[in-house]
Formats: sequence, structure tokens, C-alpha cells
Amino acid sequence: MTNGITPSVEEKIFSRQDLAERYGVPVQTISIWKQKGYGPRSFRAGKYTRYRLSDILAWEESQVDASE
Repeated sequence: MTNGITPSVEEKIFSRQDLAERYGVPVQTISIWKQKGYGPRSFRAGKYTRYRLSDILAWEESQVDASE
């Protein structure tokens, strides 16, 4: 039986702490970005906010394009 989801390589998932370390900012900055609708797209896993690597990379690319 299938669930309708195409199997793919598992994607790396980041926490707010991981994202803060990636950008060299405090975790609180990531929380503020989220409140303001800024930063990579996120999703909820229970009570936790998580970020997919593909969403992080897409957001980073959009920031490069926006500055040119």
C-alpha cells in the first residue's frame, strides 16, 4: 500500500539553534525573524519550529538576488 508520497532522499532538518549557528546570530534573532515573517520558510513539528535545508537554500538564494 502506498501513501501517495514519492520516496526521496531524506532532507536535513534544522532547528532554530542550528539556523542561528549557520548565520552566526543569537537564537532570539531567528525567533524575531519568524515573528516578522522574515527568514527561511519553516514548519512545526509538535511544539518545535523546524527548517528544511531546501527552504534555507532557497531563502539564501533569494537574498543574493535581492541585493543585486
